[in-house]
Amino acid sequence: MTNILFVCVENANRSQMAQAFATRHGGAQVAAFSAGSRPSGIINPKAVATMAELGYDLSTHASKSLDEVRDRAFDYVVTMGCGDACPFIAARHRRDWQIPDPKHLAPAEFRQVRDLVEQQVLALLREAATEQETTAGAERAG
Repeated sequence: MTNILFVCVENANRSQMAQAFATRHGGAQVAAFSAGSRPSGIINPKAVATMAELGYDLSTHASKSLDEVRDRAFDYVVTMGCGDACPFIAARHRRDWQIPDPKHLAPAEFRQVRDLVEQQVLALLREAATEQETTAGAERAG
């Protein structure tokens, strides 16, 4: 099982969509979480609408604080362009994706960000799967 935390400032757009994509594409092999350094308390209705276009109900998610996930151990922590607003969270691997905040973008541009998030998540899941295979092979050989 690979534990992944996606972090952005408000936990209302990018990190929520990333969590949704990791859950959808990672299946039982992935436990995906998201949180924000200054959570807004709500999921952006545009994020809910654009994910609904793909058949994912983001309205069931909640905007969370990093304090709510600090007690977990993560294999990957992915920050999304929040710079110093994203404090350090321990993980075996850290990534920073420079993905623009789509909060105020028009619907077509918002969809482009959504699709970029999905592409990044798919690449991360491939990396995680490769690492698991390598680790499992080393354990069998050792």
